[in-house]
Order: sequence, then structure tokens, then C-alpha cells
Amino acid sequence: TSPFRCGSNMRSRLSSSAGHELLALSVGGLETCHYFPRLKLAFDIGRCPEEVLNCPTVLFTHAHMDHMGGVAYHTATRALRNLAPPRYVIPPHCAADFERLFEVWRALDRSDMRHATVVLAPGEEFVLANGFLVRPFRSPHSAPCQGYGIWSRREKLLEEFAGLPGEELARLKRAGTSITRTLETPQVAFCGDTLIEVVEREEVVRRARLLVLECTFVDDEVSVDEARSKGHVHLSEIAARAELFQNEAILLTHFSARHTPRTIERALDETLPPGLRARVRPLLGGHRRAREAGGER
Repeated sequence: TSPFRCGSNMRSRLSSSAGHELLALSVGGLETCHYFPRLKLAFDIGRCPEEVLNCPTVLFTHAHMDHMGGVAYHTATRALRNLAPPRYVIPPHCAADFERLFEVWRALDRSDMRHATVVLAPGEEFVLANGFLVRPFRSPHSAPCQGYGIWSRREKLLEEFAGLPGEELARLKRAGTSITRTLETPQVAFCGDTLIEVVEREEVVRRARLLVLECTFVDDEVSVDEARSKGHVHLSEIAARAELFQNEAILLTHFSARHTPRTIERALDETLPPGLRARVRPLLGGHRRAREAGGER
């Protein structure tokens, strides 16, 4: 059975066996936004769906319009609703232009457009208010792009102390004995727009409990070489690397508007090995009304 369940919301509302609720909408070249309400975290804002106005932290993968176009609206509307200024995590390559964008909007909108910007590069780490860790990784694309791994961290009792009463554990801890080890678990990996090589290069992509991976093209209408020339993933490339995916659940997103939901579902059934197909769900929100609206960046 599928690890996801869809509700009746006009945007896809998904719950995964990996334990993360997700509201998302993604159509290649048109609009991408993935919002995790329980994490109070979103990835990219192409047009700023209504639900995401409540999200205080957004991680941006790159500066293409369909991934960043809604940021000024997000900032201004949160202020209008008396919500706290949002926090935006952005790659270093677009930091200067990102701030210039807000300078222009302040002049046009005649408002403060208050927000906090966190510039974060691969190899660096940012700790969210809820204790989750954000660690970027490089995603090869037609424009500079980075994905993000979201990690949980907890302390686990060392095996040699298992079974000891609480008073004895407290005494050992007061005496300076280390009785726990830090256990980090990759919960979510979000790749943004990318080539398939990100799966081979980044361990977090292969191991995260929930992987959100773009799959812009699914059939022979666009060849693998054409997909790669655009900086995107083709479904056949995922199938060829099926043994690499250790994830509990995989959400494929960013399908081209040229594909119908039926075409996408059929391609998944015919192309993916059964063991991988059982863990994969396509994100189809938006395709029923956007097929004729545009192409892929």
C-alpha cells in the first residue's frame, strides 16, 4: 500500500509513514512550495499558497521564479496579519540580490518588509527553534541550487547503563560520567531542482526517512538527454538507481505540466521496480488545472 494518504484539500495534503505531514504544490516551471506544518518549515515559495502564510521559516533552494517568486508577498502579508517577521534561509550565491529585491519592494510597497535572512552554505548548519538541524547540500541544476537535509537529534542511553535505576543514572551524571550518546536521524531530504547525481553524491538523500525528489519528465516525450540538458531528473534515471534508495517514503514532485496525472501514475507503475514503487507517491496537485500554462526551467 502507498505510504501516503491524500485528503480533499485543493492542494495536496499528504501524511507519510515517515511521520511528517506535508502540504505541497509543485508543477515544473510554474509553482513549487512544500510546507511541513508540524516542523513550521517550508521549502521554496513560487506563488505563496494561503496555507504557507502561517509558516515562519522558509528554506530556498534557488532563485528561479517558480521557486522564489512569492517571497515578497509572504513577507508583506504576514506583516498585514500581525504575524512575526519571517526567516528566510538562502544559498550564498543569491544573498546580495535577495536583499536588493527587498530594497526595491520596500520602495514600491512603502513598508518595512521586515524579515530575517540566514545565508547558509553546504558544510554549514542551522538549528531551528524546535531543535531540528538544517544542513544544505549541493544540487546540480541549470542554475546554482542547493538542497536541504532536516535532522532530528536526541540523546540515547549507552548500552552499558541500560537497566540501571533512575537514581543511579542521576548519580553517575552528577559525577561527570557520560551515560548517553547523541543520535542524529535524517528526517527529510529536499533536493530542489536537480540532476540525478544528487542521489549518488549525498548520503542524506539516500537515507532520509522522507525524500522529496524532483522528477520532471516521465516518458519518451522528453529523452533523458533532453531532461539533463534542462537540469532535471527523468523517471528512468530513478529506476536505474533503485537499489540506492534506503528511504521509508519518497515523494516525487515537479512533474512537467505536459504530463497528465494518469500519464504520471502509469509511468510509475510501468517503470519503477515493485520494491521502490511501493514507497513512492507522486505529487499531482495543480496538474489538473495547469497543464497548458507553461514549461520547465
